[in-house]
Amino acid sequence: MQGTYVEIKVNGEAREVPPAQSVSAVLEWLKIPQDRVAVELNKNIVRKRDWDKTVVPDAAQLEIVEFVGGG
Repeated sequence: MQGTYVEIKVNGEAREVPPAQSVSAVLEWLKIPQDRVAVELNKNIVRKRDWDKTVVPDAAQLEIVEFVGGG
């Protein structure tokens, strides 16, 4: 099904991504570095160790928070 995408919301913004992708794959697709972010999928925090096995469904709501160091 090349060329087929599903719509999800990322931090409130509509985005199109390939269907049936893991959280890790969606982050990669969106070019978001995975080392300093937290992910919430449909109002549930997804632990980093579960990103590879957690599928992002059509119409999902993702909140991605980037940790920024400072001092």
